[in-house]
Amino acid sequence: MILQLVDRIGGLKPWLNGRGLPLKNEISRQGNSTYTCVRITVYHSAQFMKFLLLGFLVIILISSPSFAQWLDFRTSGIPRTPDGKPNLTAPTPRMADGKPDLTGIWVADTSKYLGNLAADSGPVPFQPWAEKVYEERRANLGKDDPEARCMPQGVPKVNTLPYPFKIFQLPGETVILYEMFYLYRQIFTDGRQLPTEFVNPSWMGYSVGKWDGDDFVVETAGMNEQFWMDTNGHPHTDQLRVTERFKRKDFGHMEVEVTIDDPKAYTKPWMATIKQHLLPDTELLEFVCEKNLDPAHLVGK
Repeated sequence: MILQLVDRIGGLKPWLNGRGLPLKNEISRQGNSTYTCVRITVYHSAQFMKFLLLGFLVIILISSPSFAQWLDFRTSGIPRTPDGKPNLTAPTPRMADGKPDLTGIWVADTSKYLGNLAADSGPVPFQPWAEKVYEERRANLGKDDPEARCMPQGVPKVNTLPYPFKIFQLPGETVILYEMFYLYRQIFTDGRQLPTEFVNPSWMGYSVGKWDGDDFVVETAGMNEQFWMDTNGHPHTDQLRVTERFKRKDFGHMEVEVTIDDPKAYTKPWMATIKQHLLPDTELLEFVCEKNLDPAHLVGK
């Protein structure tokens, strides 16, 4: 089977090689070097399943790359070095009120937290039932991950993907567009509070935001129980509350500090920090997930 996909961060092939998946060494580049077409030859179905379960869900198999417009269009307002390249270590841009401007297209530095949100968090304080569910999902090779069936990733998993998201800071709300699966979030900054009850729990939850110094703090609740928080399968319940602190460190680098608070699933809150970098001079691509037929053939242990 030949898979072809777009590597936006330049680390897809090394990431897969590091996990023992043999790849046919075919890489072509077109246009902006940020976008690398990686052709992957998977020789055995078990390897294909492993590939899927590591988080790189491939929906569309194509024989030749298709590139959208404006992938090389110079973004206005970006500081540049004398050779014309974006200066990603320039100072953090700020809005008229002095707060950091988070506007831009961002992507996670690594897919490590997509696989395991708690990769750097130490022992996770599971409730006994949640630990059992987590171990069962891992032992079963994650074959029941809803993402493999084109379902939304939920928060905070959506911030760990190897596909970018675009932030818009608007009066009264901040909007995030996610390339993968065409997802979006509305983070209201008009002073409203989260509801005390959620009649319609959703995949992405309901979010409100405020500034704490230079940190943009987002509280999200009202999520359903259907998504997994990472590919390993950390579970959650309807009591999940996610706090994200968006910290723009300089022009091209941002950290999202995540706190997981779900007393039904964990004995105390725990944290993870997801580092992001800016993708200048480009735009989001169309990513449609439709009628994925592979999950029906996945098997666990």
